[in-house]
Amino acid sequence: MAYFLGVDQGSHSSRAVLFNDNGEPVAGAAQPVALARHDDDCAEYDAQRVMDSVAGVIGRVLAELDDHQREQVSACGIATQRSTVLAWQANGHAISPAISWQDVRARRALKMLRVHEQEVMRLTGLPLTPYYSASKMHWLLTRLDSVKQCPRDRLRLSPLASFLLFHLLENRPYQLDFSNAQRTQLFDIHKLTWSDRLCRWFEVDQRVLPECVPMRSNYGRLRDTQIPVTVVCGDQNAAMYGAGATQADTALVNVGSGAFVLRELDHFHVSASQLTSIAFSDRHAVRYMREATINGAGNALSWASQQWQIDGIVEHLPVWLEQVTAPPVFMNTVGGLGTPWMQGGIHPLFVGGGDWSAAEKVVAIIESIVFMIQANLELMAAEAPLKKLRVSGGLSKLDGLCQKLANLSGLAVERADLGEATARGVAWLAAGRPQGWEIDGDAVVTFVPHNDPGLHERCRRFGSALRQLLHDNQQAGSA
Repeated sequence: MAYFLGVDQGSHSSRAVLFNDNGEPVAGAAQPVALARHDDDCAEYDAQRVMDSVAGVIGRVLAELDDHQREQVSACGIATQRSTVLAWQANGHAISPAISWQDVRARRALKMLRVHEQEVMRLTGLPLTPYYSASKMHWLLTRLDSVKQCPRDRLRLSPLASFLLFHLLENRPYQLDFSNAQRTQLFDIHKLTWSDRLCRWFEVDQRVLPECVPMRSNYGRLRDTQIPVTVVCGDQNAAMYGAGATQADTALVNVGSGAFVLRELDHFHVSASQLTSIAFSDRHAVRYMREATINGAGNALSWASQQWQIDGIVEHLPVWLEQVTAPPVFMNTVGGLGTPWMQGGIHPLFVGGGDWSAAEKVVAIIESIVFMIQANLELMAAEAPLKKLRVSGGLSKLDGLCQKLANLSGLAVERADLGEATARGVAWLAAGRPQGWEIDGDAVVTFVPHNDPGLHERCRRFGSALRQLLHDNQQAGSA
């Protein structure tokens, strides 16, 4: 029996899960990580505490195994939250917080680059936005004294993945996989290396960046073990492979802190309104995916809890989704609008007046997530037909959300009882993408589309109101 370790360092927790060679979980551990928010723009972690949490969950899983089982752990894959970056020294000491992908403190620095926006999109597959790493890196280099004073020959500036690899592996590499490198917005998706032009525009010294390598590479061995790390990738890349190999007519909708819609492409081509990302790479080939992002998913519920003083939202939601049949329409701009709009600075609001209950408000947020997912599904379906959706992530456990998504999209929505889709996906990649990890049909719940004219009407009102908001925001910006 061979075993494969999947490590998932996400926005809210670090997790490690051991799978057998049939893709079944046999041991696991999780530890929360604390995100500090100093204001609406700033979101950051203590980098060392994040690293300690990852080492801790790996250690707890391995401690459950006897000597014979530990010898049979054949490979490890590590998935990390993308676009979270920090500055550190060559000795491994962090000299900045880990600035979260959710952090937009550097958004003003992008104004001078708007003239290059189309070229940035062509080179990276990504729109110009402060959610990616480059503007955060520029902020660290120009605004943080500890970074400005660090000699360049000792400075390292990287996504979180590189920092973790340095501390977790015996050989202490300074490397970064292609999927995380692309998310910096300094990586040329065509040449598969750092772009001189992008580094110059963002004023990031290329010499302080890590070496870029394919996602599947020989990274080294976990400290104090013989376990090789064979795959490193972004968390959404791993989640797409949570149920094994993808299907051409299927999109994955992963609904966690943010929501992501992912679909593997049969060939590389850039979209004008959605992201083109690296799905998987090894030394032989690169596979690409179309990607859409919705910033306000679980984050929007957290925002609502604080804004409206509603306790226990997650516990109440299953019942509220059954009881509330005609919620208001909520303009969910929490965290800024993701694809295809890519706009910030618009305050969340309800369409029309009304004295809404807590249940109605929260169900309206869930519907807003579904509406934004649907807008992106329509764009993907225009490229090639879709026949079904797979859902994963914490909010996908809500039957009401899945049913609304099926009703609005007209597609069957499948939810597998995976539990740890990201860890399973990266473990599957680390195992060499074997057959036999497919999900048993008995473990899949399918939501079949039902007629729901009220939902369709609210979606139409959402789209109309959003177009007006975007118009008003553009007019205000040009005034």
